[in-house]
Amino acid sequence: MTDSRSPEAAVPVRPPVGQPPGPGFAIRAVDPGAPFRWLASGWGDFRATGFRGAVYGAVFALMGSLIALIYATRWQFTMGLTAGFFLIGPFVCTGLYDLSRQRARGQSPSLAASLVCWRRNTGGVALFAAIVCFAMIVWARVSVVIFALFSSTDFPDLKGFIAQVVTLANLEFLLVWTAVGLVFATLVFAISVVSVPLILDRGGDTLMAIFASVRALLASPLAMGVWALLIVTLIGASLALGFWPLVITAPLIGHATWHAYRDLVVESV
Repeated sequence: MTDSRSPEAAVPVRPPVGQPPGPGFAIRAVDPGAPFRWLASGWGDFRATGFRGAVYGAVFALMGSLIALIYATRWQFTMGLTAGFFLIGPFVCTGLYDLSRQRARGQSPSLAASLVCWRRNTGGVALFAAIVCFAMIVWARVSVVIFALFSSTDFPDLKGFIAQVVTLANLEFLLVWTAVGLVFATLVFAISVVSVPLILDRGGDTLMAIFASVRALLASPLAMGVWALLIVTLIGASLALGFWPLVITAPLIGHATWHAYRDLVVESV
């Protein structure tokens, strides 16, 4: 018989699941190997919950496929659909976190309960989703400005803009665009490390969750770098292979993110 306890259960300082953060709320530094343990624990949750998380993975795969289809046929609507993806994404992720939360609380896994778990803190999740969506829209606008400043060609439509991104014909633009994109990606990652699990589990407000995520990044920059690289690798490979691997990789990362939250957010002693 396998031990159903997650690896982080051995950590002596651990706030009970669902307990609101009090004065002893703190961020714990972790070693660079922690992200691999989070993935292992996430896979354990995925299996222990009967692979129910694959339902959420299918949602992400369908959304990605829809964006690709719209881009190929009605590219004018791609931006709006992508914005919708960023708005809906955090709500979809709460279901994965809740399945892991149910297991941590010793409950039987319930897909039905996980589908509506965001109701515990609708305002917090909605505000976080709006912040991420706003960042995406700003990045899209900044991309257009960078193109206008550095490109030596006429201003293109969306398809022409994408073509400029993936070609080396305009290397100066490509370098600047990539550098600015990394800044935006780092900012979004910094505010997202533990935000939604914390909002869901503890009922905290969005700004408190964002500050906790930034503190987690600053406390363990090397581990967070490894975690970001793992996420980019898994999701990037899934996108390159036609979106459907997201049925597995998206819930794996979602469950692992719950364990990252439980490992990073602790009570001070």
